[in-house]
Amino acid sequence: MPVPSPFHPRTADLCTSLAWKSWAGIFAVEHFGTCHEREYYALRHTAAMIDVTPLYKIDLTGPDAAKLLARVTSRDITKLDVGRCTYLCWCDDDGMLLDDGTVTRLDDEHFRLTAAEPYFHWFESHARGVDVELSDTSARIASLAVQGPRSREVVAAALEPEFQSALRTLPFFGALAARVRGFDCVVTRTGYTGDLGYELWTANEFALELWDAVDLAGFAHGLLPAGLSALDVSRVEAGFILAGVDYTSARDAAIPAQKSSPYEVGLGWTVELDREDFIGRSGLAKSRSNPHRRATVGLVLDWNELERLFEAEGLPPELPSTAWRGGVPVYSASGQVGRATSGVWSPTLKQNLAIGMVGRSHAKVGTKLEMEVLVEYQRLRISATVSKRPFFDPPRKRFTPKNSPSSSHSSPSGELV
Repeated sequence: MPVPSPFHPRTADLCTSLAWKSWAGIFAVEHFGTCHEREYYALRHTAAMIDVTPLYKIDLTGPDAAKLLARVTSRDITKLDVGRCTYLCWCDDDGMLLDDGTVTRLDDEHFRLTAAEPYFHWFESHARGVDVELSDTSARIASLAVQGPRSREVVAAALEPEFQSALRTLPFFGALAARVRGFDCVVTRTGYTGDLGYELWTANEFALELWDAVDLAGFAHGLLPAGLSALDVSRVEAGFILAGVDYTSARDAAIPAQKSSPYEVGLGWTVELDREDFIGRSGLAKSRSNPHRRATVGLVLDWNELERLFEAEGLPPELPSTAWRGGVPVYSASGQVGRATSGVWSPTLKQNLAIGMVGRSHAKVGTKLEMEVLVEYQRLRISATVSKRPFFDPPRKRFTPKNSPSSSHSSPSGELV
Protein backbone atom coordinates (compact mmCIF):
# COMPACT_ATOMS: atom_id res chain seq x y z
CA MET A 1 0.00 0.00 0.00
CA PRO A 2 1.58 3.31 -1.03
CA VAL A 3 2.03 6.02 1.58
CA PRO A 4 1.44 9.77 1.14
CA SER A 5 4.34 12.10 0.40
CA PRO A 6 4.81 15.22 2.56
CA PHE A 7 3.14 17.22 -0.24
CA HIS A 8 0.08 14.94 -0.34
CA PRO A 9 -2.34 17.36 1.38
CA ARG A 10 -1.76 19.76 -1.52
CA THR A 11 -1.54 17.30 -4.41
CA ALA A 12 -4.60 15.35 -3.22
CA ASP A 13 -6.78 18.48 -3.30
CA LEU A 14 -5.58 19.35 -6.81
CA CYS A 15 -5.71 15.86 -8.34
CA THR A 16 -9.26 15.95 -9.70
CA SER A 17 -8.44 13.10 -12.09
CA LEU A 18 -7.81 10.70 -9.18
CA ALA A 19 -5.05 9.30 -11.41
CA TRP A 20 -2.48 8.00 -8.95
CA LYS A 21 0.34 5.49 -9.18
CA SER A 22 2.90 4.10 -6.77
CA TRP A 23 6.43 5.46 -7.16
CA ALA A 24 8.90 3.86 -4.74
CA GLY A 25 5.97 3.05 -2.45
CA ILE A 26 4.67 6.64 -2.38
CA PHE A 27 1.46 8.01 -3.93
CA ALA A 28 2.37 9.97 -7.05
CA VAL A 29 0.07 11.87 -9.41
CA GLU A 30 0.00 10.74 -13.03
CA HIS A 31 -1.91 13.83 -14.20
CA PHE A 32 -3.90 16.35 -12.20
CA GLY A 33 -6.59 17.13 -14.75
CA THR A 34 -8.38 15.15 -17.44
CA CYS A 35 -5.09 14.56 -19.27
CA HIS A 36 -1.45 15.60 -18.95
CA GLU A 37 -1.21 17.96 -21.93
CA ARG A 38 -1.79 21.22 -20.04
CA GLU A 39 0.89 20.21 -17.55
CA TYR A 40 3.31 19.31 -20.33
CA TYR A 41 2.87 22.68 -22.06
CA ALA A 42 3.53 24.42 -18.74
CA LEU A 43 6.84 22.52 -18.54
CA ARG A 44 7.85 23.70 -21.99
CA HIS A 45 6.39 27.23 -22.08
CA THR A 46 6.02 28.57 -18.51
CA ALA A 47 6.86 26.44 -15.47
CA ALA A 48 5.57 23.43 -13.56
CA MET A 49 6.23 21.93 -10.14
CA ILE A 50 6.48 18.19 -9.60
CA ASP A 51 6.64 16.21 -6.37
CA VAL A 52 9.84 14.16 -6.74
CA THR A 53 10.09 13.14 -3.08
CA PRO A 54 10.04 9.40 -3.99
CA LEU A 55 13.65 9.65 -5.19
CA TYR A 56 15.88 7.65 -2.88
CA LYS A 57 18.29 9.85 -0.94
CA ILE A 58 21.46 8.98 0.99
CA ASP A 59 23.38 11.56 3.02
CA LEU A 60 27.08 10.85 3.64
CA THR A 61 29.04 12.82 6.24
CA GLY A 62 32.54 12.58 7.65
CA PRO A 63 36.19 13.01 6.63
CA ASP A 64 36.10 10.02 4.26
CA ALA A 65 32.73 10.71 2.60
CA ALA A 66 34.29 11.89 -0.68
CA LYS A 67 36.77 9.00 -0.60
CA LEU A 68 33.97 6.46 -0.21
CA LEU A 69 31.92 7.93 -3.06
CA ALA A 70 34.98 7.96 -5.32
CA ARG A 71 35.54 4.28 -4.51
CA VAL A 72 32.01 3.10 -5.25
CA THR A 73 30.88 5.36 -8.12
CA SER A 74 32.17 6.20 -11.59
CA ARG A 75 33.34 9.72 -10.65
CA ASP A 76 36.26 11.01 -8.60
CA ILE A 77 34.05 12.84 -6.13
CA THR A 78 37.09 14.16 -4.21
CA LYS A 79 37.36 16.76 -6.99
CA LEU A 80 33.76 17.95 -6.71
CA ASP A 81 33.55 21.48 -5.28
CA VAL A 82 31.24 22.49 -2.47
CA GLY A 83 28.04 23.86 -3.96
CA ARG A 84 28.22 21.63 -7.03
CA CYS A 85 26.31 18.56 -8.24
CA THR A 86 27.37 15.89 -10.68
CA TYR A 87 25.69 13.07 -12.55
CA LEU A 88 27.21 9.60 -12.25
CA CYS A 89 26.57 5.89 -12.05
CA TRP A 90 27.79 2.92 -10.06
CA CYS A 91 28.62 -0.60 -11.17
CA ASP A 92 29.20 -4.10 -9.86
CA ASP A 93 32.63 -5.71 -9.66
CA ASP A 94 32.51 -6.58 -13.37
CA GLY A 95 31.76 -3.01 -14.45
CA MET A 96 28.10 -3.73 -15.21
CA LEU A 97 25.69 -0.88 -14.50
CA LEU A 98 23.69 -0.95 -11.27
CA ASP A 99 22.05 2.51 -11.23
CA ASP A 100 22.57 6.15 -12.08
CA GLY A 101 21.90 9.31 -10.07
CA THR A 102 23.35 12.55 -8.76
CA VAL A 103 25.71 13.58 -5.97
CA THR A 104 25.65 17.04 -4.43
CA ARG A 105 28.47 18.37 -2.25
CA LEU A 106 26.68 20.35 0.44
CA ASP A 107 29.77 20.99 2.57
CA ASP A 108 33.38 19.81 2.82
CA GLU A 109 32.26 16.60 4.55
CA HIS A 110 28.57 16.40 3.60
CA PHE A 111 27.25 14.83 0.38
CA ARG A 112 23.80 13.81 -0.81
CA LEU A 113 23.28 11.02 -3.34
CA THR A 114 20.01 10.39 -5.18
CA ALA A 115 19.06 7.13 -6.85
CA ALA A 116 16.15 5.57 -8.71
CA GLU A 117 16.30 2.40 -6.61
CA PRO A 118 17.12 1.70 -2.93
CA TYR A 119 20.89 1.27 -2.61
CA PHE A 120 21.54 2.35 0.97
CA HIS A 121 22.67 -1.07 2.16
CA TRP A 122 24.91 -1.52 -0.90
CA PHE A 123 26.73 1.73 -0.13
CA GLU A 124 26.80 0.88 3.57
CA SER A 125 28.39 -2.50 2.86
CA HIS A 126 31.36 -0.72 1.26
CA ALA A 127 31.81 1.78 4.09
CA ARG A 128 33.61 -0.50 6.51
CA GLY A 129 36.94 0.86 7.65
CA VAL A 130 36.34 4.44 6.52
CA ASP A 131 35.40 7.43 8.64
CA VAL A 132 31.98 8.18 7.22
CA GLU A 133 28.39 8.08 8.44
CA LEU A 134 25.62 7.09 6.04
CA SER A 135 22.01 8.05 6.59
CA ASP A 136 19.01 7.00 4.51
CA THR A 137 17.17 10.32 4.32
CA SER A 138 14.60 9.19 1.75
CA ALA A 139 11.72 9.38 4.25
CA ARG A 140 12.89 12.60 5.91
CA ILE A 141 13.55 14.97 2.99
CA ALA A 142 10.86 16.32 0.67
CA SER A 143 11.82 17.35 -2.85
CA LEU A 144 9.98 19.60 -5.27
CA ALA A 145 11.10 20.03 -8.88
CA VAL A 146 10.36 23.38 -10.53
CA GLN A 147 11.00 23.10 -14.26
CA GLY A 148 10.48 25.18 -17.38
CA PRO A 149 11.59 28.44 -19.02
CA ARG A 150 10.14 30.57 -16.20
CA SER A 151 11.46 28.39 -13.37
CA ARG A 152 14.35 30.73 -12.49
CA GLU A 153 11.95 33.60 -11.80
CA VAL A 154 9.59 31.34 -9.85
CA VAL A 155 12.24 29.88 -7.55
CA ALA A 156 13.96 33.23 -7.01
CA ALA A 157 10.67 34.81 -5.94
CA ALA A 158 10.02 31.97 -3.49
CA LEU A 159 13.36 32.44 -1.69
CA GLU A 160 14.05 35.02 0.98
CA PRO A 161 15.43 38.23 -0.60
CA GLU A 162 19.08 37.76 0.39
CA PHE A 163 19.28 34.51 -1.64
CA GLN A 164 17.57 35.68 -4.81
CA SER A 165 20.65 37.13 -6.50
CA ALA A 166 22.64 33.93 -5.87
CA LEU A 167 19.80 31.85 -7.31
CA ARG A 168 19.69 33.89 -10.50
CA THR A 169 23.41 33.29 -11.10
CA LEU A 170 23.42 29.64 -9.98
CA PRO A 171 25.16 27.62 -12.72
CA PHE A 172 23.93 24.42 -14.30
CA PHE A 173 24.48 21.62 -11.78
CA GLY A 174 25.08 24.15 -8.99
CA ALA A 175 23.68 23.93 -5.44
CA LEU A 176 22.62 26.73 -3.12
CA ALA A 177 21.84 26.60 0.60
CA ALA A 178 18.97 29.05 1.02
CA ARG A 179 15.92 29.86 3.11
CA VAL A 180 12.22 30.00 2.32
CA ARG A 181 9.84 31.63 4.81
CA GLY A 182 12.34 31.15 7.61
CA PHE A 183 13.23 27.47 7.04
CA ASP A 184 16.30 25.94 5.40
CA CYS A 185 16.15 24.69 1.85
CA VAL A 186 18.76 23.43 -0.61
CA VAL A 187 18.24 24.38 -4.25
CA THR A 188 20.00 22.45 -7.01
CA ARG A 189 19.91 23.39 -10.68
CA THR A 190 19.00 19.89 -11.77
CA GLY A 191 16.00 18.07 -13.17
CA TYR A 192 14.67 15.34 -15.43
CA THR A 193 12.93 17.39 -18.11
CA GLY A 194 15.85 18.53 -20.28
CA ASP A 195 14.85 22.15 -19.69
CA LEU A 196 15.87 24.96 -17.39
CA GLY A 197 14.93 23.71 -13.95
CA TYR A 198 15.61 23.41 -10.25
CA GLU A 199 14.97 20.94 -7.45
CA LEU A 200 14.27 22.14 -3.91
CA TRP A 201 15.05 19.94 -0.91
CA THR A 202 13.83 20.49 2.64
CA ALA A 203 12.81 18.60 5.77
CA ASN A 204 9.37 17.00 5.63
CA GLU A 205 7.90 19.33 8.24
CA PHE A 206 8.41 22.31 5.91
CA ALA A 207 7.08 20.63 2.77
CA LEU A 208 3.67 22.31 2.73
CA GLU A 209 5.17 25.73 3.38
CA LEU A 210 7.59 25.12 0.51
CA TRP A 211 4.75 24.12 -1.82
CA ASP A 212 2.74 27.20 -0.85
CA ALA A 213 5.70 29.54 -1.30
CA VAL A 214 6.49 28.19 -4.77
CA ASP A 215 2.82 28.13 -5.74
CA LEU A 216 2.39 31.78 -4.74
CA ALA A 217 5.63 32.83 -6.45
CA GLY A 218 4.60 31.05 -9.63
CA PHE A 219 1.15 32.58 -9.98
CA ALA A 220 2.43 35.45 -12.11
CA HIS A 221 4.45 33.07 -14.31
CA GLY A 222 1.80 30.50 -15.25
CA LEU A 223 3.10 27.83 -12.89
CA LEU A 224 1.08 24.61 -12.75
CA PRO A 225 1.43 21.40 -10.74
CA ALA A 226 2.44 18.53 -13.04
CA GLY A 227 2.38 14.76 -12.74
CA LEU A 228 4.50 11.89 -13.95
CA SER A 229 2.85 11.63 -17.39
CA ALA A 230 4.05 15.10 -18.40
CA LEU A 231 7.45 14.37 -16.85
CA ASP A 232 7.79 11.17 -18.88
CA VAL A 233 7.05 12.96 -22.17
CA SER A 234 9.69 15.59 -21.40
CA ARG A 235 12.34 13.09 -20.32
CA VAL A 236 12.00 11.14 -23.61
CA GLU A 237 12.32 14.40 -25.54
CA ALA A 238 15.46 15.06 -23.50
CA GLY A 239 16.78 11.58 -24.36
CA PHE A 240 17.18 10.63 -20.71
CA ILE A 241 17.32 6.92 -19.94
CA LEU A 242 15.29 5.34 -17.14
CA ALA A 243 16.47 2.46 -14.98
CA GLY A 244 14.26 -0.60 -15.32
CA VAL A 245 12.94 0.65 -18.66
CA ASP A 246 15.85 1.59 -20.95
CA TYR A 247 18.32 -0.65 -19.16
CA THR A 248 18.20 -3.44 -16.60
CA SER A 249 20.27 -3.05 -13.45
CA ALA A 250 22.91 -5.76 -13.10
CA ARG A 251 21.35 -6.44 -9.71
CA ASP A 252 18.02 -7.34 -11.35
CA ALA A 253 19.27 -9.09 -14.49
CA ALA A 254 18.17 -12.70 -14.78
CA ILE A 255 20.83 -13.57 -17.38
CA PRO A 256 24.16 -11.95 -18.35
CA ALA A 257 22.75 -10.68 -21.67
CA GLN A 258 20.40 -8.37 -19.76
CA LYS A 259 23.30 -6.52 -18.15
CA SER A 260 24.85 -3.41 -19.69
CA SER A 261 28.00 -1.41 -19.22
CA PRO A 262 27.76 2.39 -18.82
CA TYR A 263 29.25 2.69 -22.31
CA GLU A 264 26.36 0.75 -23.83
CA VAL A 265 23.68 2.97 -22.30
CA GLY A 266 25.41 6.25 -23.14
CA LEU A 267 26.90 6.91 -19.69
CA GLY A 268 30.52 6.29 -20.63
CA TRP A 269 31.21 10.01 -20.23
CA THR A 270 30.55 9.69 -16.48
CA VAL A 271 33.30 7.09 -16.05
CA GLU A 272 36.67 8.46 -14.87
CA LEU A 273 39.15 5.60 -15.20
CA ASP A 274 42.44 7.46 -14.81
CA ARG A 275 42.55 7.45 -11.02
CA GLU A 276 42.86 5.14 -8.04
CA ASP A 277 41.06 1.80 -8.13
CA PHE A 278 37.29 1.77 -7.63
CA ILE A 279 34.54 -0.82 -7.88
CA GLY A 280 34.21 -2.10 -11.42
CA ARG A 281 37.29 -0.28 -12.73
CA SER A 282 38.96 -3.28 -14.38
CA GLY A 283 35.74 -4.34 -16.11
CA LEU A 284 35.09 -0.79 -17.26
CA ALA A 285 38.62 -0.51 -18.64
CA LYS A 286 38.02 -3.63 -20.72
CA SER A 287 34.68 -2.27 -21.93
CA ARG A 288 36.30 0.98 -23.02
CA SER A 289 39.13 -0.70 -24.89
CA ASN A 290 36.96 -3.34 -26.61
CA PRO A 291 34.16 -2.69 -29.09
CA HIS A 292 30.84 -2.63 -27.24
CA ARG A 293 28.15 -5.06 -28.27
CA ARG A 294 25.38 -2.46 -28.26
CA ALA A 295 24.69 1.23 -28.00
CA THR A 296 21.74 3.26 -26.79
CA VAL A 297 20.49 5.60 -29.51
CA GLY A 298 17.75 8.03 -30.35
CA LEU A 299 15.33 7.08 -33.11
CA VAL A 300 13.14 9.39 -35.18
CA LEU A 301 10.25 7.43 -36.69
CA ASP A 302 8.80 8.23 -40.10
CA TRP A 303 5.38 9.80 -39.59
CA ASN A 304 4.37 9.68 -43.25
CA GLU A 305 4.94 5.94 -43.40
CA LEU A 306 2.91 5.40 -40.24
CA GLU A 307 0.09 7.51 -41.67
CA ARG A 308 0.06 5.48 -44.88
CA LEU A 309 -0.15 2.18 -42.98
CA PHE A 310 -3.23 3.36 -41.11
CA GLU A 311 -4.72 4.89 -44.26
CA ALA A 312 -4.46 1.50 -45.98
CA GLU A 313 -6.80 0.17 -43.28
CA GLY A 314 -9.16 3.12 -43.65
CA LEU A 315 -8.11 4.49 -40.26
CA PRO A 316 -6.58 7.75 -39.02
CA PRO A 317 -3.08 7.41 -37.52
CA GLU A 318 -3.16 6.38 -33.89
CA LEU A 319 -0.55 7.06 -31.21
CA PRO A 320 -0.75 7.19 -27.42
CA SER A 321 -0.59 10.76 -26.11
CA THR A 322 1.54 9.60 -23.18
CA ALA A 323 5.03 8.13 -23.39
CA TRP A 324 5.16 4.39 -23.93
CA ARG A 325 7.53 1.85 -22.43
CA GLY A 326 8.41 -1.65 -23.54
CA GLY A 327 10.56 -3.74 -25.84
CA VAL A 328 9.64 -3.05 -29.48
CA PRO A 329 11.80 -4.81 -32.11
CA VAL A 330 14.12 -2.73 -34.31
CA TYR A 331 15.37 -4.15 -37.62
CA SER A 332 17.94 -3.63 -40.33
CA ALA A 333 17.77 -5.26 -43.77
CA SER A 334 19.47 -8.35 -42.33
CA GLY A 335 17.07 -8.90 -39.42
CA GLN A 336 16.47 -7.73 -35.87
CA VAL A 337 19.31 -5.57 -34.52
CA GLY A 338 17.84 -4.27 -31.27
CA ARG A 339 14.81 -2.89 -29.51
CA ALA A 340 13.14 0.41 -28.71
CA THR A 341 12.46 0.83 -25.00
CA SER A 342 10.76 4.24 -24.63
CA GLY A 343 8.97 6.50 -27.04
CA VAL A 344 6.58 9.41 -27.43
CA TRP A 345 5.04 11.78 -29.93
CA SER A 346 6.78 15.08 -29.16
CA PRO A 347 4.30 17.98 -29.17
CA THR A 348 7.20 20.45 -29.23
CA LEU A 349 9.34 18.88 -31.96
CA LYS A 350 6.39 17.44 -33.93
CA GLN A 351 8.26 14.16 -34.28
CA ASN A 352 7.63 10.55 -33.31
CA LEU A 353 10.59 9.68 -31.06
CA ALA A 354 12.03 6.59 -29.42
CA ILE A 355 15.02 5.58 -27.31
CA GLY A 356 16.45 2.18 -28.06
CA MET A 357 19.42 -0.15 -27.86
CA VAL A 358 20.87 -1.54 -31.10
CA GLY A 359 23.95 -3.39 -32.25
CA ARG A 360 27.03 -1.20 -32.29
CA SER A 361 27.43 -1.43 -36.08
CA HIS A 362 23.96 0.11 -36.50
CA ALA A 363 24.35 2.97 -34.01
CA LYS A 364 25.84 5.67 -36.24
CA VAL A 365 23.73 8.83 -36.48
CA GLY A 366 21.84 8.80 -39.77
CA THR A 367 21.62 5.00 -40.04
CA LYS A 368 18.31 3.89 -41.52
CA LEU A 369 16.56 1.15 -39.57
CA GLU A 370 12.97 -0.01 -39.11
CA MET A 371 10.80 -0.32 -36.02
CA GLU A 372 7.83 -2.58 -35.55
CA VAL A 373 4.40 -0.95 -35.20
CA LEU A 374 0.97 -2.43 -34.58
CA VAL A 375 -1.74 -1.37 -37.04
CA GLU A 376 -5.17 -2.99 -36.73
CA TYR A 377 -3.58 -6.01 -35.00
CA GLN A 378 -0.94 -6.40 -37.71
CA ARG A 379 2.77 -6.26 -36.95
CA LEU A 380 4.20 -3.91 -39.57
CA ARG A 381 7.30 -1.73 -39.85
CA ILE A 382 8.15 1.92 -40.41
CA SER A 383 11.49 3.64 -41.01
CA ALA A 384 13.48 4.68 -37.94
CA THR A 385 16.50 6.95 -38.36
CA VAL A 386 19.23 6.89 -35.72
CA SER A 387 19.41 10.36 -34.20
CA LYS A 388 21.58 12.24 -31.76
CA ARG A 389 20.32 12.52 -28.19
CA PRO A 390 19.02 14.71 -26.66
CA PHE A 391 16.27 15.38 -29.15
CA PHE A 392 15.25 18.55 -27.28
CA ASP A 393 18.10 20.64 -25.89
CA PRO A 394 17.26 24.35 -25.46
CA PRO A 395 20.16 26.74 -24.72
CA ARG A 396 18.31 28.04 -21.64
CA LYS A 397 18.94 24.73 -19.89
CA ARG A 398 22.64 25.55 -19.46
CA PHE A 399 22.66 29.33 -19.84
CA THR A 400 23.74 31.19 -16.72
CA PRO A 401 23.60 34.97 -16.36
CA LYS A 402 26.93 36.76 -15.93
CA ASN A 403 28.97 36.70 -12.70
CA SER A 404 28.19 33.06 -11.94
CA PRO A 405 30.87 30.58 -10.79
CA SER A 406 32.12 27.99 -13.24
CA SER A 407 33.01 24.33 -12.99
CA SER A 408 34.50 21.63 -15.18
CA HIS A 409 32.09 18.90 -14.15
CA SER A 410 29.99 17.46 -16.92
CA SER A 411 26.31 17.70 -17.57
CA PRO A 412 23.93 14.78 -18.29
CA SER A 413 24.49 15.30 -22.03
CA GLY A 414 28.24 14.92 -21.62
CA GLU A 415 29.06 18.55 -22.28
CA LEU A 416 31.18 20.66 -19.99
CA VAL A 417 29.43 23.28 -17.88
